Amino acid sequence: MLRKLLRRRLFSYPTKYYFVVLIFSLITFSVLRIHQKPEFVSVRHLELAGENPSSDINCTKVLQGDVNEIQKVKLEILTVKFKKRPRWTPDDYINMTRDCTSFIKRRKYIVEPLSKEEAEFPIAYSIVVHHKIEMLDRLLRAIYMPQNFYCIHVDTKSEHSYLAAVTGIASCFSNVFVASRLESVVYASWSRVQADLNCMKDLYAMSANWKYLINLCGMDFPIKTNLEIVRKLKLLMGENSLETERMPSHKEERWKKRYEVINGKLTNTGTVKMLPPLETPLFSGSAYFVVSREYVGYVLQNEKLQKFMEWAQDTYSPDEYLWATIQRIPEVPGSLSASHKYDLSDMQAVASDSIHVLLSCHRALFISYRLSPGPLPVSELPALECRLPENITKTIWS
Repeated sequence: MLRKLLRRRLFSYPTKYYFVVLIFSLITFSVLRIHQKPEFVSVRHLELAGENPSSDINCTKVLQGDVNEIQKVKLEILTVKFKKRPRWTPDDYINMTRDCTSFIKRRKYIVEPLSKEEAEFPIAYSIVVHHKIEMLDRLLRAIYMPQNFYCIHVDTKSEHSYLAAVTGIASCFSNVFVASRLESVVYASWSRVQADLNCMKDLYAMSANWKYLINLCGMDFPIKTNLEIVRKLKLLMGENSLETERMPSHKEERWKKRYEVINGKLTNTGTVKMLPPLETPLFSGSAYFVVSREYVGYVLQNEKLQKFMEWAQDTYSPDEYLWATIQRIPEVPGSLSASHKYDLSDMQAVASDSIHVLLSCHRALFISYRLSPGPLPVSELPALECRLPENITKTIWS
């Protein structure tokens, strides 16, 4: 009798309603907890309580050329412990990013702007990758700020697990995404340019707030903080920063003959191409650039440039002359004069850093593991999991 009475009261209309609401609330909270975005994460996860700073490598000192710190790195790299350290696989990242809050805390991503100046100057990044998920994570963590925007292009030849891992990382941030269109990138072919163009289109459509676009590959790593990068970009005052110089005669074969991808390799067909549909000459340069949002808009929307890019699609290594040539067209925002006295080589850019920031931006802000300059293997530097600056949480502005 008592049992029937309790059952009747427990499942009466008001009680049943409250019970259903309670269950629904618990399920909703659990889902949100697992897929929590950075804006709900406290910055306290950046504190390094319990660690011994004296035993860590200081990346800032290494990059500043501190002899003692560099020696410490060299010794650390030789240890058995370092060489046998566990490496995270794409499957590890797929599993870690199922709980975004835990991933963000574990990898110590910065989830709030560190200054008002940085918050008011968002930057867009185009990152082209195809392997080494750990290096992408380290790169993204080093340049990540919640006010910036990040487009990641994954080569379609990459393993499915790698793409899934990148997608998992991107899913944890509202301002990080995989490009809407992915290319099969072939060395020296148009596909490398198209990968950046795909990210350009996505970033341009995603937000009108960012000021500059910087393109990177998965082998790059910053040597400046976000604040330093912002201040460098401000000094450009709307101009662009990229290598652009007179086209060497030995490179003319690259665009005078028609090339075609055959069996996965770019091959010279021997067919002579028509001259480019431009009034200005072609210039030689690099695949990497720092360009304004206005430059990007012009590239995406100008009919004359669309015809030029269509012409360039069957040439050799168009990324090494396309951006450099566009930079010398007078109507392009932030461009340079076509006069050769404005030529800017890569080596001049590095040497002229202290004279004019325009001449040095990409190389002054990022270092490539492919080059590995300096007194230690640069490719191993991020793997040391260098500690964050001690005062990082004190610089958060409210």
